[in-house]
Amino acid sequence: MGKELTVCQKAERSIFKTYRKRIWNPFIEGIKTYQLIQPGDKIAVCISGGKDSMLLSVLMRVLQRYSDFPFDLEFLSMDPGYSPQNRRMIEYNAKLLNIPIRFFETDVFEVAYKTEKNSCYLCARMRRGHLYKSAKDLGCNKIALGHHFNDVIETTLMAMLYSGQLQGMLPRLKSQNYEGMELIRPMYCVHEDAIIAWKNYNNLKFLQCACKFTESLASDDSHASSKRAEVKSLIKSLKKDNPNVEKSIFNSIHKVNVDTMPSYKLNEVEHSFLEKFDIGEV
Repeated sequence: MGKELTVCQKAERSIFKTYRKRIWNPFIEGIKTYQLIQPGDKIAVCISGGKDSMLLSVLMRVLQRYSDFPFDLEFLSMDPGYSPQNRRMIEYNAKLLNIPIRFFETDVFEVAYKTEKNSCYLCARMRRGHLYKSAKDLGCNKIALGHHFNDVIETTLMAMLYSGQLQGMLPRLKSQNYEGMELIRPMYCVHEDAIIAWKNYNNLKFLQCACKFTESLASDDSHASSKRAEVKSLIKSLKKDNPNVEKSIFNSIHKVNVDTMPSYKLNEVEHSFLEKFDIGEV
């Protein structure tokens, strides 16, 4: 009788055996399509403690093991002021999944939540900056975040419905403040329902939110009242009549027809269709 698999081994094995089509294949598709990883890269995999970043850590470690070319990984977690129980849960899951996590301390929560307006936006910006700096200090040239397919389409709809603009989420972008650094999103093509299924299949429990004001460790399948939750509900409703609506939204940001737009922004400069109209190009 063979030796029983560890939780880590089972979690990795399920990615290939049970979720190859839903997780591994779209993960590899995104990396190849958007050229996210090159030989010699040193990538900081950023871990918040939620299901997305924890799965990303497992996927990146497995990819490194079987990759055709060498690249290095660091597993980085910023402590912005976690409650003790949230910090312990992240540490516990990292140990369970055999992720050699590096923590570094900041006061992001304390600073951000002294701000009366846009505290969540400020918190996200500050966290991103700290991650870039710490990754660069470790010799990394990229940071990898756990944003997935549903984050992409929800961000697109949120921008249109609540901000009055058509805006996507790039799978790869260069840092404007840290020279030589890039941000990549390797799970760009992985659907959230597959991530949740993988988590439940392996009986894993991750943080939904590690915010200092979140006292309970809620299930990461539930969603607090928010604009993102409203968009999730809208998409779910639309899927009843059009099962392919998510794919259509995703495809739409890859097939933008600028010729039909009355105005657009390129390199932070506003342009109007009248620029071409007046010279007879429209």
